[in-house]
Amino acid sequence: MSSTECGGGGGAKTSWPEVVGLSVEEAKKVILKDKPDADIVVLPVGSVVTADYRPNRVRIFVDIVAQTPHVG
Repeated sequence: MSSTECGGGGGAKTSWPEVVGLSVEEAKKVILKDKPDADIVVLPVGSVVTADYRPNRVRIFVDIVAQTPHVG
């Protein structure tokens, strides 16, 4: 793990492995605490994404159905 991944070494944090398993809202709170200017984008796992690099964008990929889907 690099110093930027763990937040050490004075560099800006670039990944948040500690949010794996949290709800989207909890993950957003953790990320925004470390990077208040983050533009957080929530996407389904396997989504096609652009290859452009945006230093403020953080993508959260999700794949769990939290409640029973129903008509109505």
